[in-house]
Amino acid sequence: MAEYAYDQDKVSTLLSTIIRNKGNEKANNWLQQRLQIQQQTGAIPPFNQTFTAIPRFTGKEIITLSPLENEQLQQLLPSFFVQGWSLDRLARVWWLLQLPVTDKAVYLDTLEKLFNAAEMNELAALYSALPLLPWPEEWITRTSEGIRSNIGIVQEAIMLHNPYPAKYLPEPAWNQLVMKAIFTDKPLHLITGLDERANIALVNILVDFAHERWAAGRTVDPMQWRILVNFVNEDNLGDVNRIWHSLNSIEKEAAALVCAQSNYAPARELLAQSPALQAEIQAGSLTWNTLAQKILK
Repeated sequence: MAEYAYDQDKVSTLLSTIIRNKGNEKANNWLQQRLQIQQQTGAIPPFNQTFTAIPRFTGKEIITLSPLENEQLQQLLPSFFVQGWSLDRLARVWWLLQLPVTDKAVYLDTLEKLFNAAEMNELAALYSALPLLPWPEEWITRTSEGIRSNIGIVQEAIMLHNPYPAKYLPEPAWNQLVMKAIFTDKPLHLITGLDERANIALVNILVDFAHERWAAGRTVDPMQWRILVNFVNEDNLGDVNRIWHSLNSIEKEAAALVCAQSNYAPARELLAQSPALQAEIQAGSLTWNTLAQKILK
């Protein structure tokens, strides 16, 4: 039998409470009836039917958690965010927690078939649920495949506010996720584990990518330089120096943040050339998050 890496009962109860608070009486009664049927029979066909039918009853309104609800969720599942989800996605993720885990083969087969038959909103819910699923190593290949999706809502479900990829993907798949996020203009600061999973192979890919963009007269997302923080060296200092001297203030600020967080002495010396930027960073008024907000404006 599977062992969840968290208190499954408490998480299921909390998600159910949030769904009830955000939903209407008709939807709540229907979900309760479906849950009773599932608990009594454990049958797979009605489980799948419920998963598909959920939006017809819950609707697709975007939910906003109260501070208390968010705090409770973070206590149970650090780094797991549902803020900004639609109600049907949250209900589908909760529903996946009701699938029996007594038989691993049946469980995996059921989920694989759901993935294979899913339309885009169902896929988004399935990928959003990755941090909650038992046997997490079983979903590595499926996640790697999902990264190659061209469906925006699916890409975001995997890439943004999802702790699963950083925790379980091997380095090549992780690097592919980051590059796909860059290619598709996703907000890099919302990728969980971006700093922790930075690696020299990814740095080299990013530097080569920047050189190609520059050679074509195009720009580079200033946020991508964040990945260089622990890897600034004589080979890429010239690239940091280039954005440091950029006429674009956001690029220069990105270079300043890289230099401030780097242990490479020449990079720290570069930052010393601008006491004003150095002071902003020390005061906390210039961070990667504030830079991201400027980019998003």
